[in-house]
Amino acid sequence: MNRTRLMAAIIAIALIGVPAVSFAKARGGGFGGGYSGGSRGMGAPGGMGSRGSRTYDQNGAKPIEQSTTPRPSTTPPPSASNSPTSTAQSSPAMQPSFMQRNPLLAGLAAGVAGSYIGHMLFGATESSARTTDAGEQVGETGKADSGFGSTGMLLILMLLGAGAFYYFMRVRRSTTPDFSGITRNSSFNGNLAPEPSATTLRTATVDIEVTSADKAAFQQLLTDIQTAWSKQDLTALRRSVTPEMLGYFATALAEQTSLDIANHVEDVTLLRAEVQEAWTEDATHYATIGLDWSARDYTVSLTKQRGEPGYLVEGSEETPTETHEVWTFMRYQNAKWLLSAIQQ
Repeated sequence: MNRTRLMAAIIAIALIGVPAVSFAKARGGGFGGGYSGGSRGMGAPGGMGSRGSRTYDQNGAKPIEQSTTPRPSTTPPPSASNSPTSTAQSSPAMQPSFMQRNPLLAGLAAGVAGSYIGHMLFGATESSARTTDAGEQVGETGKADSGFGSTGMLLILMLLGAGAFYYFMRVRRSTTPDFSGITRNSSFNGNLAPEPSATTLRTATVDIEVTSADKAAFQQLLTDIQTAWSKQDLTALRRSVTPEMLGYFATALAEQTSLDIANHVEDVTLLRAEVQEAWTEDATHYATIGLDWSARDYTVSLTKQRGEPGYLVEGSEETPTETHEVWTFMRYQNAKWLLSAIQQ
C-alpha cells in the first residue's frame, strides 16, 4: 500500500510539475554648430529648421542637419515574400518544442519514468534490507517484488494507452488557422504583407504661386532678421521667425556671449531672389527662396575697445561681402510669413 501511494504521488507530481516547467520556458524565450543669417557669425556647415514634408529633400542646397521634423525612415518596405509564415520559419528558436506543445504527453512520460525510478530505488532498497537480516526471507521479498512488478507494469500500460488515445484525438482535431499579425484592413484588401510605417508616408502637397507682395515680405524679413541678430534682440527675432528657429538663434547668441564676441550684419542689400519651391500642406504655406545679398559682415571682441589689437575678430567693418543662402518661409493660411529654415 505504501508503495502504491508513493507511486501515485510521483505520477501526480510529474503530471503537474513537468507541464508547468514547459510553459515557463515557452513564455521566457563658425562656432561649432552655431547658426546665422550672415556668412560668418552663425554660419553652419549644413542647415537648420523645418520645411514641412520636404525638410530632408535634396533641393540643391546643403541638407538640413538640425530640425524638429522627424527624419523619415530609410528602411525599405518589406516585400510580399516576408509573410508571417516565412518570418516564423526563419526564427526556429521561437517555435515551441514537442513537449511544450503536448504537455499531457510530457506529464505521462514523466509519470512512467518516475514510477520506474521509484520502483528501482525503493523496491531494491527494501529487498536488500530483508536479505541482510536473514537469508531465509529472500523468497518472500522476491514474491512481493514480483507482485509489485505486475501491478507497476499494468499501471504503465494504462498510462501509455491513455497517452496514445490523447495524441490520436489531438491529431484528428482540425487545425485552426493562425491570423496573428494580420490587421483587419490588410485582410480586407487581400494583402497579407505588413503595412508600411506611417513615418514613410509623405504629406500631400500642392504647388502655389509666389506673388510680388510675398517677395517684398521676404526682402523685409531678410533685413529685419539681420538687424535683430546684430543687436542680439530676441524679442525682435521672435516676430520674424518660427519658435524652432528662435531656439537656434538664441543658442548661437548665447555661444557668442560665452566667447565674449558679437557678430554684426549691417547695410544689407538684396541682390537677387529666386523662388525655388512654393507649396502648401493642409493650411500651411511654404516658400523656399535662394537669396543673394551684400552686407558688412564682421565679428568683434566684447572685451576690447575699437582700435585695440584683437578687437576685430573676423570680417571687415568697411568692405561689404556677398552671401548666398537658401531660406524657407512659412505661414499659416493668410497670416504673416516667418522664417522657418536656413540652408547654406
